Amino acid sequence: MRNKFSFLVVMLLAIIIVIAGCSSSSGNDGDGDSGSDNEGTTLTVATVNNPDMKIMQELTKKHFEKETGIEVEFVVLPETDLRKKVTEDVALGAGAFDIVTISTYDTPIWAENGWIEPISPYLNELTDEEKKAYDLEDIFPSMRSALTYDDSLYALPFYGESTMLYYNKEIFKEVGLEMPKRPTWEEVGQMARTIKEETGNPGIVLRGLPGWGEMMAPLTTVINAFGGRYYDENWNAQLNSEGTVNAVEFYVDLLKDAGQPGATSTGYTEALTIMSTGKAAMWYDATVAAGTLNNPEDSSVVGKIGYAFAPTQVKEQNTGGLYAWSLAIEKASKNKDAAFEFIKWSTSKEYVELVGEEKGWVVAPSGTRISTYENPKYQEAAPFSDMVLESIQSVDYDNPTVDPVPYVGAQYVAIPEFQSLGTEVSQQIAAAIAGDKTVEEAMEEAQKLAEQAAKEGGYK
Repeated sequence: MRNKFSFLVVMLLAIIIVIAGCSSSSGNDGDGDSGSDNEGTTLTVATVNNPDMKIMQELTKKHFEKETGIEVEFVVLPETDLRKKVTEDVALGAGAFDIVTISTYDTPIWAENGWIEPISPYLNELTDEEKKAYDLEDIFPSMRSALTYDDSLYALPFYGESTMLYYNKEIFKEVGLEMPKRPTWEEVGQMARTIKEETGNPGIVLRGLPGWGEMMAPLTTVINAFGGRYYDENWNAQLNSEGTVNAVEFYVDLLKDAGQPGATSTGYTEALTIMSTGKAAMWYDATVAAGTLNNPEDSSVVGKIGYAFAPTQVKEQNTGGLYAWSLAIEKASKNKDAAFEFIKWSTSKEYVELVGEEKGWVVAPSGTRISTYENPKYQEAAPFSDMVLESIQSVDYDNPTVDPVPYVGAQYVAIPEFQSLGTEVSQQIAAAIAGDKTVEEAMEEAQKLAEQAAKEGGYK
């Protein structure tokens, strides 16, 4: 009896030791997959108000929360409000958000300021199996480069984009026009004016809403195409130079002659609505819109849209933009491991597959992973996939202009001052669109603003 009792005691002690060992090994190991340590955690995510993020919210509730026990609360804001609110929070270190949705523009600047946590250490601590499943090398090199600061990734892309020209094939057929695969802006202008004259409807939709991330995003690529630039190699402002003024004048005149009414109130969302309801013949904007335009739930022009590369002019190739909405961990977050676990999930191959199977492959997150464009299901659902892939891969992020410049960024100037400068310049151009001043007057004021930004930033 005593031997049997002793055996039971030994077995009980062994079980206790095993349980204790398992408990200690499931603690915080920095790989974002810390099991029970993260269960019951509530994450707060600041994000933008667009279709892709709405899908993410739905699938998070349905899958991520159930699988991990981590609750996720989303604070959804318009883009301008999001930037203001999040910038204030990270600058103060308030920690209101665990995860912030930021762009390729913000990431290196915020990393330098110490506002966000480096992602690379978390990726490095994944097991070999987890690294293989996530497959960091599958993310486009251009996207990884734009989200890197001091040799470390500081964010992971949720979706990425370049720019291209959309056109309504039915309207073009009605008017008897054909769209070249690689049009010039001069050709686009002629076609837009012809359509406007013959149908009375907008020949083209372009953003006119002031904002560095609104009007100036597509307009900056037009400036690059016309041989313009913001600064020369010595940080002398070039906003009143011939190439820049020609680009802005073309853009303003095209909106006046063949664009949509109320152009200064048209941002990305408004332009998407106009194009998706068949009320315009062309639209130049982000490649990510292709999925929405082909989604029967959001568009009445499914199957009617054609695609062309970003128009050229003085610059004869690679005139598209490059941008990504990405997820980063706020430095002041108290739930960094759980935050990484969510970011890893929502930017993974697994998530792309989930969206494709549950919501339709046409709206699967685009512009981030090579494997998406190799997937036959995506290729079949997305007739634009090859063009988007080539657009993203051909962008020259480091040399976006005809003449040399001291900055990078295909649709922005990657300096902290651009957020304010781009918005102020866009307000001047909006005044020209509204007819309150000439383009020359607007760009003379813009020139002064750019000179001031260069001096205050210490570049001159």
